[in-house]
Amino acid sequence: MRDQLKPETGQPPAVPAQRRPPPGGADPNDGEESDGVAGQVAERLAYLDAATRRINSALDLASTLRNLCRVLVPALADGAVVHLREPLPNVERDPGCPTRLRIHHSHGTRLGRRSGAGPSTPVPPDGALCRAMLSRDPVEPAVIGTSTDARIRPLLRELYGSRTAGRLTAGTSVLALPLRGRKAVLGLLVLIRRPPKGAAGGVEEPGPTGPTEPVDGPALAAGPADPAGAGDPDGRGHGRFDPADTATASHLATQAGLAVDTALRYSREWEIADELQRSMLPTHLPQPHGVRLAHRYLPGERGAQVGGDWYDAVPLPGNRVALIVGDVMGHSLTSAAIMGQLRTSAQTLAALDLPPHEVLYHLDEQAQRLGREQHLATCVYAVYDPIANRVVLANAGHVPPVLVQPDGRADLLDLPSGAPIGVGGIDFSSVELPAPPGSALLLFTDGLVETRRRPISTGLELLRARLATSHRHSPEHLCQDALRILPPGDRGDDIALLAASFDGIPAEDVAHWYLQPRHETPGRARRLAAHTLRRWGLEHLTESTELMVSELVTNAVQHATRPVTLSMVRTSRLRCEVGDDSPLLPRRRRAAPDEERGRGLQIVARCADRWGATRLGAGKVVWFEQRLP
Repeated sequence: MRDQLKPETGQPPAVPAQRRPPPGGADPNDGEESDGVAGQVAERLAYLDAATRRINSALDLASTLRNLCRVLVPALADGAVVHLREPLPNVERDPGCPTRLRIHHSHGTRLGRRSGAGPSTPVPPDGALCRAMLSRDPVEPAVIGTSTDARIRPLLRELYGSRTAGRLTAGTSVLALPLRGRKAVLGLLVLIRRPPKGAAGGVEEPGPTGPTEPVDGPALAAGPADPAGAGDPDGRGHGRFDPADTATASHLATQAGLAVDTALRYSREWEIADELQRSMLPTHLPQPHGVRLAHRYLPGERGAQVGGDWYDAVPLPGNRVALIVGDVMGHSLTSAAIMGQLRTSAQTLAALDLPPHEVLYHLDEQAQRLGREQHLATCVYAVYDPIANRVVLANAGHVPPVLVQPDGRADLLDLPSGAPIGVGGIDFSSVELPAPPGSALLLFTDGLVETRRRPISTGLELLRARLATSHRHSPEHLCQDALRILPPGDRGDDIALLAASFDGIPAEDVAHWYLQPRHETPGRARRLAAHTLRRWGLEHLTESTELMVSELVTNAVQHATRPVTLSMVRTSRLRCEVGDDSPLLPRRRRAAPDEERGRGLQIVARCADRWGATRLGAGKVVWFEQRLP
């Protein structure tokens, strides 16, 4: 059936008035009447079709309620108030009658504005309000000042207070319709029709013609005249609800209850996915020496499902750091879960100290095992070396990062784009670039540069130009400046940023040697370490450092088949690393009194402030750190 929404307002057409036969028998124009009735039925069905689609067109609660009120007023009623239970229920179970109701939206009426009222209304368990919401009997309208007054007045008093309920104009027609979800009563919809202008008890002055905003705090005072205040622009009022109107309203209330239920389920799923995603993202990044890091994560608008953007930083041997930003394609709870799996895999692969292109290759294999079609992701993986002042990057279908030079020039890095992770059969390439002290790197996801109204190429150029003119290269400032290119309004996609400011480590604070795996090598390592400490003015650490270096080099010589590496780096700490080509990690254990071996790591653990071992792609590194005064 074609869309019956009015193009100029987006509203459904007005409900046709029901035509009644004249008194005294048959209508001489009964053929015309039949045609007229058929036309009215067709118009009402068209209204129901358009209104139902409008009510179900949104997934968030606020839009659903706003759409509901707009299709009802003024097409079917002069005013509408939506009450939902407080707190909103878990829609997977039936919590029975609510104990409190809260006004979530009103349109065309002042009924929802009570003097001195709080944000919610208590619901007596044996009152008219509870009975109306739990009843399965057909809903019947009531008219103020008639025999049906006694049926509706107690409900209105419980909802709006005795003063407001007592001031309703005679002839006002009221419909109270429960909003039922799939497993729970979610609230109540109250519809108001004023008597026609000039009718007995009618009100000459119309009420407000526009919608009121959702009531989030104490309500405003009721107006001085008719508290039902119509939304009918000409002030005439619709008159009473007839059976056809009641059936139409009941159908729309049923649709609204299901739509509210869907919105609550969607909101809960969104919250779970958002919480899951945030729990899998790092709250604090490591701060290795020679580089400063900052990050931002901004979820998409509430109407958009949670995405799979992630960022990470992993310390590597040699004071290097791996910088990672990725984006799982799609928006769902599954995307967030896959993001967590890929992030964990990336951390594991980074700890092996593999080249960036090999990390992406193994991530691609992992994604294919998870499912090729549903688990595609883009990713940029970079490794920064503060000693060599170099950065190595590989890209898997991701937006290019921006490298800001010390002189302020900003460049979009022209990396081999590769294919997204999960496609399979694609070779990735690494690119090595200079990263002098004072430069900075910004990794980000496409939500930063691509919007509904702006193509990604325009967004990339805006970002590059913005960072080129910022003159502030601290990571926090880079994140702030990058986010300033976002246009106002809601975002359709989430955004992840990872900014790194490269400070480097001076060459005079680094010492590195290759040592042949011989019996005399531990002694030579002790002498090299002692000489370096004297050059750095750290003689007070000589004894402990010589002892730990000797133990680690001795262990490396026993297992190595290639030269052993010894590195010393001075920052705010003294860090020593010993590497060999054996993949076997040393294990700390308690040696028996008569054993000659097994005490090396005990000594390191007692003397060092921190120590550890990392398995690499070809061997391992054992390291320890000592604080400097």
